[in-house]
Amino acid sequence: QVQLAESGGGLVQAGGSVRLSCAASGRTFSMYGLGWFRQAPGKEREFVAASSWSGGSTAYRDSVKGRFTISADNAKGTVYLQMNSLRPEDTAVYYCAATRKRLPSSTDEYDYWGQGTQVTVSS
Repeated sequence: QVQLAESGGGLVQAGGSVRLSCAASGRTFSMYGLGWFRQAPGKEREFVAASSWSGGSTAYRDSVKGRFTISADNAKGTVYLQMNSLRPEDTAVYYCAATRKRLPSSTDEYDYWGQGTQVTVSS
């Protein structure tokens, strides 16, 4: 089992920044890496970014490239999502998830999920 806990969400103005954290515990050694997803009201959950535990491999959805940065601190068992230049369309509940596979973008390929943290970007 792997437990995930997100933190760092909140309300921010457009153009601002937020850093999300995902603390992992349990059998994290069995996981290849962590990903971040988001879900806006009335929309499907979508892939945002993912990182291997080493931080050597990362992946991003196109709309966040150049604005969001994912990083991993293996010693702390924590993955971060630094979000800059935020837009109102980034408003969503953000979830972290753990996977055994090499940075997939499909929710079906993630085994464990956190409870989510709300990020609201005002215009």
